[in-house]
Amino acid sequence: MAFQYNFPTTIRFGAGVISELPAYLQKNGLSRPMIVTDPTIAGLSFFKSIVNDLQAHHISVEVFSDIHKNPVKSDVYKGTDLWDHTQRDSIIGIGGGAALDVARAIVLRVNHREDLFKYDDLIGGDIYVTNDVPHFITVPTTAGTGSEVGRSAIIADDDTHQKKILFSPKLMAKIVFADPALTMDLPPFITAATGMDALTHNMEAFLAKNPHPLCDGIALEGIYLIKNSLEKATNKPDIESRSNMLMASMMGAIAFQKGLGVVHSLAHPLSSLLDTHHGLANAVNIPYGMQFNIAGFEEKFRRIARTLELKEETGEAVVQYLFDLNAKINIPHHLRDIGVTNAHVDTLADLALADFAHPNNPKPVTREDFKQLYLNAL
Repeated sequence: MAFQYNFPTTIRFGAGVISELPAYLQKNGLSRPMIVTDPTIAGLSFFKSIVNDLQAHHISVEVFSDIHKNPVKSDVYKGTDLWDHTQRDSIIGIGGGAALDVARAIVLRVNHREDLFKYDDLIGGDIYVTNDVPHFITVPTTAGTGSEVGRSAIIADDDTHQKKILFSPKLMAKIVFADPALTMDLPPFITAATGMDALTHNMEAFLAKNPHPLCDGIALEGIYLIKNSLEKATNKPDIESRSNMLMASMMGAIAFQKGLGVVHSLAHPLSSLLDTHHGLANAVNIPYGMQFNIAGFEEKFRRIARTLELKEETGEAVVQYLFDLNAKINIPHHLRDIGVTNAHVDTLADLALADFAHPNNPKPVTREDFKQLYLNAL
């Protein structure tokens, strides 16, 4: 059964809604889309079926998939070059966070040709996003980042590895086709890592210091859906658990307009420096980051614990829940298990301090705090 939600953009949700894509394009006078995806998805059968279905409806398709798993500026430039040379009329992002971030950044760059990082939101660059953008459609294939409903793209500098945020309300998709059937064949590791990314989004959004009761309610419901679905979606998936995770992922992305926090600032440097999968980086770090945040915010953690239906409504119980959940879905407890060594810690701490996420953490985080958190997790 398909549903339609109009929050924050139009979302077609349900198994099979991807079949509506050709008719949507035709209704909107679009016949030459460029699909942006990643190299893995480009080779999968469901992706080929989407392309074949579009072509069967006399829609010309160009596929761009030459992107890194942690996107960099040069990916965006290459995609824009393809747009220029193939005379496209719309962009469809199909994939997880990486593909959707690159797609959204290309949407920006099509009619904004100054240096990409001039538009970095962290330096006020959003004021330069003034021109029209191509018609943009998103199709999520993982339940993690929720980027399909977002208004920003995170792109790293090729050389410094520092992540930048490209943001504008203009960059929101016109429509999302959220089809949980497309996530059914995700391998257990990707399901687990992206699911923990979604959980991190919801938890950090709830704890973020900016007042936003609307986001708080969404975040708690997202936590509840993940609590009831992630283990099953990872180890014995069915359409219900996949649907709940896809919904919770979108809810996390809606909620974190309120802000993120220390866990994301611990995770981002692992991805940019060591090319660690973003969800995995969040998953390993979240128990340690949540432990750091408990003191002074016990009431917030009591509400999280109640949402998780824990016997003890304490922050410590939430942290133990996170360790236990990671164990159930085969996420390691320590950074050393994913290639981090003592030699990395000082550089990671420098990058974490420079990261954009922790200023919204409920309590301040110093460089020494970051160093100690990495050492705790090592």
